[in-house]
Amino acid sequence: MNAALQWFKSSYSTEQGGDCLEVAYAGPRSGKVTAVHLRDSKNPAEPGLRVSVRAWAAFTAAQ
Repeated sequence: MNAALQWFKSSYSTEQGGDCLEVAYAGPRSGKVTAVHLRDSKNPAEPGLRVSVRAWAAFTAAQ
């Protein structure tokens, strides 16, 4: 994964050491997001997952 991505923890993650998902948005300098990257915060060097903006929107909208 691209080391230049700006990763942040999911709002569902806690400081108690539970399962943590980190997210990073990718896109050109124009600011338009073109992809969403996901990884396990406990294993940031491991391969993560890259999904489309449409797939991420559908996932986060599901409750």
